[in-house]
Amino acid sequence: MFMSYSGAMDIAETKNKYARYHASVRYLESLGNITGGYQKTNLVSHPHPDMFIKRMQEFLDLLGNPEDGFKYVHITGTAGKGSVSAAVHNRLVQAGKHAGIFTSPFTVSTIEKIQVDAKYIDPEIFADITDEIKPKVDAMIKTGKYGPPSYFEMMLAISLVYFKKMKCEYVVLEVGLGGRYDATNVIRSPLITAITNIGLDHTNILGPKRRDIAMDKSGIIKKGSHFFTTEKDLGILKIFRSVCEQVGAKYDPIDVGGSDYATCNSLLASRICSALGIIGSSSDKIVPIPMLPARFEIVSKNPFIIIDGAHNPSKIESTIYNLKGMRRDSLSLVIAISADKDWKSMMRMIAPYADKIYVTRFGVPGRQSADPRSLLSEAKKHARKSSELYLYSDPLEAFYKARKDLPKNGVLLITGSFYLAGDIRSLYCPESRILKQRNSGI
Repeated sequence: MFMSYSGAMDIAETKNKYARYHASVRYLESLGNITGGYQKTNLVSHPHPDMFIKRMQEFLDLLGNPEDGFKYVHITGTAGKGSVSAAVHNRLVQAGKHAGIFTSPFTVSTIEKIQVDAKYIDPEIFADITDEIKPKVDAMIKTGKYGPPSYFEMMLAISLVYFKKMKCEYVVLEVGLGGRYDATNVIRSPLITAITNIGLDHTNILGPKRRDIAMDKSGIIKKGSHFFTTEKDLGILKIFRSVCEQVGAKYDPIDVGGSDYATCNSLLASRICSALGIIGSSSDKIVPIPMLPARFEIVSKNPFIIIDGAHNPSKIESTIYNLKGMRRDSLSLVIAISADKDWKSMMRMIAPYADKIYVTRFGVPGRQSADPRSLLSEAKKHARKSSELYLYSDPLEAFYKARKDLPKNGVLLITGSFYLAGDIRSLYCPESRILKQRNSGI
């Protein structure tokens, strides 16, 4: 599983081979240091949040409107939107449709965000497209009303240019954040719009209440689209129904009863695929949810190690559900959480299940991790008295220690953040391999 000397040599060779790709990624990730533009959104306090859609459209206009001509499936929600998007995309491909998918976030390599059919974007093509659109970025800096595009907007633009070059018929778009003012909402006439569920996440950006978040996410519902949701709350469903009536969309809530998250996601994907005409009645055939990187992913069975990028309370709830279905003698937990997440609730939920807890941070520059000392303090409040608690500033050291001390029939879970998940998953599937094979298979 882990890298040998020859593996390290492969990485060195890959870096040389894909030097243009790595330079492109550095360029994209550095765009946030340009002053005078809004690279980070805060929709609660921003006086004119519609500027993000206007800026995206202005940029796409400069690129010749690569967003036009696709059959779109647009999906948002607090939890599960990535899984549902992947399931729909997979079924489109299986049905013989030429389909692209744009997702967020990635775990190890940037190319994970952009895929056509069964392959991620070729790193060389990624670099070509980045070079192709740089002059338009310069034009936006010079004359754009709202400044240069953000990293996310650039990634979306690259994906749309790529889908156009690849002559895709269908495109599945996973919303990055929220819905109404997310860059993906620049599209005008999606066939399908869907919201998995509504939970409390990104409250500093979308608003403090579930109603606020529901209103923002419902902004993706467009005239003529067929809208689906597996949300259960009647008050939230009333909001969705009202928006559908206002814009002229078909309202189609899915009764999921007391189903778990995985079943809800599968039912939603099935109904979407049925509406697209690529399966029969959704009651006759259930679309499976594919195994995705860092979504309760078993990366090793001896020792038994799971990587799960659950980064909000709703996703931690799903993680706990999955854990309850496993046979294990003990649970060791390596956890780091972003500072802007509800880390107190997440720790309160997961800590009681762990026999050993290793709090740490993630190693991604420019992203604020919750203070490990605060995480440790919160873990002490909710862990069992018999639990062992540790703190490590180095996430890899925390992982190695937890793996070394894992009991024979124990389970080691790495969770709390996609950034932490990427730190650890790269040990099993380094970026060099992803770039070569253009998938994330271990």
